[in-house]
Amino acid sequence: MLKQDARKLDHATLEAIRIRAVQQVHAGESPEAVIRALGFSNRCIYQWLAMYRSGGWDALKAKRIPGRPRRLSASAIRFVYRTVTGKNPLQLGFPFALWTRAMIGQLIFKHTGVKLSLVSVGRLLSQLGLSCQRPLWRAYQQDRSLVERWLKEEYPKIRAQAKRERAEIYFEDESGVRSDFHSGRTWAKRGQTPIVRVTGQRFALNMISAISPRGLLRFMVVRGGVNAAVFIRFLDRLMIGQRRPVFLIVDGHPSHRAKRVRQHVAALGGRLRLFFLPPYSPELNPDELVWNDVKNNAVGRSKLDGPQALSTAVIGRLRYLQKRPDRVRSFFQHPETRYAA
Repeated sequence: MLKQDARKLDHATLEAIRIRAVQQVHAGESPEAVIRALGFSNRCIYQWLAMYRSGGWDALKAKRIPGRPRRLSASAIRFVYRTVTGKNPLQLGFPFALWTRAMIGQLIFKHTGVKLSLVSVGRLLSQLGLSCQRPLWRAYQQDRSLVERWLKEEYPKIRAQAKRERAEIYFEDESGVRSDFHSGRTWAKRGQTPIVRVTGQRFALNMISAISPRGLLRFMVVRGGVNAAVFIRFLDRLMIGQRRPVFLIVDGHPSHRAKRVRQHVAALGGRLRLFFLPPYSPELNPDELVWNDVKNNAVGRSKLDGPQALSTAVIGRLRYLQKRPDRVRSFFQHPETRYAA
């Protein structure tokens, strides 16, 4: 796209373009994507953001109204945006992997000599369309090329084969839950942290489940570890009542790759096939969200006074999910798992 020349635009048009561009950035769009769509150079958007920061909306008028001197230039604002969105703090010598306002304030001071309060840093980030979010963590051992191949080649082939053979696709996973896992909030007097008294003893439970894009859920609760024998037991339970072949997608856990498991699957005469996710890629497995649900909605908010209470809470939530295929299907609508819906 050819770059526009702002000098050739009348005042009203230029004002409208500036205001619309800054509003779009505030709404969360990338500054450079916004300015590219409008046909101006990248330098313009950061200049307009600097003008807005120094004088508000009036500063974006074609006939500028004098305001306070700018503390951060357009190039400084561009540096902040590109650094926060494009770099890990560890790359710049910070001790943590997550950006905080204090760290960004240090970054600005080191780069520009301008010292901003935490409130001002937060305001700047908001004006750049950035927000404080819970990050998605990835294992550094993950091979992104294998993930891309899974998404673009391997899983589409599995789905096509399942359609030809009229097979049911399930995603399987195991997880453990402990009695001292807590989540959620409660209301209390301001300034007084509420206390919920629970037993100081800790006890745990292991769970296995498999879910399908149609909203089906099968599960098994286990006391003790999950080995090949336990996994085979789950496979047998999964196949009960199945009138169609089952394509089961699992991770690389040793119990899934054991010789006993391969022999057991082969003995089923093609009724069950196992497929493996890329290594270190739990975010690709919708069944992970079952455990998030169980831990946060059953265990984390319950007062558990013994192993039986933990088991009752876990099984109760899993049975609830079995009766809610709509909720199970929603686990396939997460940005990372939508590919499997």
